[in-house]
Amino acid sequence: MYYKSTRGGLNSISSAEAIKMGIAPDGGLFVPERLVKFSLDQINSLVELDYRERAVYILKEYLTDYSYDEIVECVNNAYSSDKFENPEIAPVIKLNENVSILELWHGPTCAFKDMALQILPWFLIKAVRKTNDDSEIVILVATSGDTGKAALEGFKDVGETKIIVFYPQDGVSEVQKMQMVTQEGGNVFVVGVEGNFDDAQSGVKAIFTNKSLIEKMEKSNYKFSSANSINWGRLVPQIVYYFSSYADLVKEGEIKTGDKVNFVVPTGNFGNILAAYYAKEMGLPVNKLICASNENNVLTEFINTRVYNKNRKFVKTISPSMDILISSNLERLLYELTGHDSDVLNKWMKELADEGVYSIDIATGRKITELFWAGYSNEEETLKTIECIYNEYKYVVDPHTAVAIDVYDKYVISTGDITKTVIASTASPFKFNESVAKAILGEDKIRGKSEFELLKVLSDECSLKIPKGLRDLDKKTTLHNNFCSKSAMMAEVEKILKI
Repeated sequence: MYYKSTRGGLNSISSAEAIKMGIAPDGGLFVPERLVKFSLDQINSLVELDYRERAVYILKEYLTDYSYDEIVECVNNAYSSDKFENPEIAPVIKLNENVSILELWHGPTCAFKDMALQILPWFLIKAVRKTNDDSEIVILVATSGDTGKAALEGFKDVGETKIIVFYPQDGVSEVQKMQMVTQEGGNVFVVGVEGNFDDAQSGVKAIFTNKSLIEKMEKSNYKFSSANSINWGRLVPQIVYYFSSYADLVKEGEIKTGDKVNFVVPTGNFGNILAAYYAKEMGLPVNKLICASNENNVLTEFINTRVYNKNRKFVKTISPSMDILISSNLERLLYELTGHDSDVLNKWMKELADEGVYSIDIATGRKITELFWAGYSNEEETLKTIECIYNEYKYVVDPHTAVAIDVYDKYVISTGDITKTVIASTASPFKFNESVAKAILGEDKIRGKSEFELLKVLSDECSLKIPKGLRDLDKKTTLHNNFCSKSAMMAEVEKILKI
């Protein structure tokens, strides 16, 4: 299996090279030159396997320059019992007759990013060795909250790597921030950025493609790579849990192999739902992919109008991991749907960079609406959904998952479609406990309490165990307290690397 850049500047490189580089030199994203196809019999063969075995079955088809034993080693190191509190890794919980919840937050940082970022470091270490490269790899990350901690946790003290995480200084929850600034590890660096996630993300992209900095890096024997979902090694593990959830539904008798299901995904940078798209294209029986946004609803507008316009007010919401106006992984979808047309993709991406807006053609727009349905949820609707789900099912969801549930309800009202549906739950409710506690307990019972005090309040009220990764956060020592402007991000990297 070989990979190429969405922008046409690089073709036919191995998966190890693609994972090591993270982003292509032309600024494009790596995609496989062809997609793997699974038959219904192959999908059915997953039913009796556990999550690790399912992961090996799928990953070996895309990482063909890795040996079978190497992939098994990566999978077993990533999804071990000491890292994931639930032995099923990504359990599927039945909510009602039509809806099941895919819980993706049982890893060490209590967010779905662990599903990929616990395995990416193992992929990367082997990729460096496979390509006979003796450079030290510098992982550069922009985060809206969850990716940062998951990447820090995954790469801490991994030999021959450094990791630098940039997060919006006032754009993450207190729990998210504390998880990052207390991160231990001799090779980890955390920097707050004045501005929002898009400022951090565009700053990181500029660093990746700065020729002067890259020359300095090479002289000091450094090379950049990425742990964001722009890295194929981060995206491909996410395909696994869509197949796994389908296999679990078959195993539980909820569906028969071949029955179609809907997937609802709370979406910001478009990587998570893009993995569901790839699963569908590989043969997973999918009826509709439902893209759920918060009030930063640039994707809802795009899917419904064919116009991508980031020139709008940025809204800070209670679902901060979705507070994104530039959805980087959309580039991969457009590349696939235009038949790998790099020329038109370059045109759209240039318009986005120069003007903040682009419009796609009618034919591509029609393909998108055949695959996707999109909606969004405001703050009031999100809080009400958390309350209603708890009152009706005694099940506690975080704000991102609540957005997905609310948008799913709107989808059913709009379409009448009652196909069996899986909703991706992307974070533990404890990670965003202030909003969850407010919705379930009311404003009066939480007033004056910190997010850390509310962990116990929510645990006591809902009879839930606080996840290991969130216990005693406020008692940990702050190890990282650096801040910079967007324009100073490159200088911050040079200072950290001493180049």
